[in-house]
Amino acid sequence: MTGSPLGDYLRGRRAQLTPEALGLPVYGRRRVVGLRREEVAMLTGVSVDYYVRLEQGREVRPSPQVLDSLGEVLRLDDDGRQHLYRLAGLSPRPAAPAAAEEADSALLELMLSWRDSPALVLGRAFDVLASNPLGEALFGGFSFSRNLTRTVFLDPGARTFYPDWHLVAENTVAGLRLADGLTPGDQVVRAVVDELYVKSPDFARMWAQHDARGKRLTSKRFLHPEVGHLELRVHVFDVRGAPGQELVVYHAPAGSPAAESLALLGTIAATRAVG
Repeated sequence: MTGSPLGDYLRGRRAQLTPEALGLPVYGRRRVVGLRREEVAMLTGVSVDYYVRLEQGREVRPSPQVLDSLGEVLRLDDDGRQHLYRLAGLSPRPAAPAAAEEADSALLELMLSWRDSPALVLGRAFDVLASNPLGEALFGGFSFSRNLTRTVFLDPGARTFYPDWHLVAENTVAGLRLADGLTPGDQVVRAVVDELYVKSPDFARMWAQHDARGKRLTSKRFLHPEVGHLELRVHVFDVRGAPGQELVVYHAPAGSPAAESLALLGTIAATRAVG
């Protein structure tokens, strides 16, 4: 994790593309993974020397036109383009986040009224700042249950709990990368990144891909130890009063097997609370 953030991002995204994906001819044996620097420079319309300086961190202020071309060549989506612009210093920086993250009490009160839908408030490093009882019943019990990033990569049970673990893990890393670019140097985010980079080879490999995007999963599958398989719709909302926080709500259509399983889970949780 060295070099300029902009150069690291360009290298990481370049490595994820193949010449075939961009319609480029391939001759002989290639010594690099993904695109060559020369190929990116040609497609972007800049000199090879200029592009090399971008990756090496010797050129850190590319023009918007160059960034637009790079975004197109590297096949970046909207989140990826915004991340690219932030790294180049061409997007306004948000106000510094509060050191201690707290969920708004009024939001928690609203969440408590949703008896049929698990709901969580997540911080910028995916700390669980608040949850309603059904959300606690769905995600509780993990060794790192107060931080979902640590849960995904450090708790062995996560690979069973999430049948699509690899997809969930990649999505988590991409969201963390986006948060890291939005508030560079944020100690909350960096503490999680630095810890997992050392402790989890899977995290280190995914982090090196430099994928940056917000939550995109519209549904998620779970294998819960008490109620079995669940497939729930996922709704994610930015908490406007607390930049970096997200409200995540899980929902099952009425009458579906997942709705019945959630009802059972709620009953189990309520019984346990009374006992």
